[in-house]
Amino acid sequence: MSVADTITRKLREAFHPSELDVVDESHLHKGHAGHRPEGETHFRVRIVAPAFAGIGRVEAHRRIYAVLSAEIDGGVHALAINASPPGD
Repeated sequence: MSVADTITRKLREAFHPSELDVVDESHLHKGHAGHRPEGETHFRVRIVAPAFAGIGRVEAHRRIYAVLSAEIDGGVHALAINASPPGD
């Protein structure tokens, strides 16, 4: 299973999003810090879920990072996050 697939699965299980996009942008970071030739180091996540209603951006990011801690510790170098509740 790819890292993108694992991220997608974990975020779906944790937050039950109405919308979720996980994009591997590793190819855009070739030669930058954290890049590996095999990729799967830099991701962009857009997630819309009721779980983010009434909380700020920093808390939403903390919750996402907590769910993905194994991936962050295991080689994901960068994670760009856009998290919002439905209707935002």
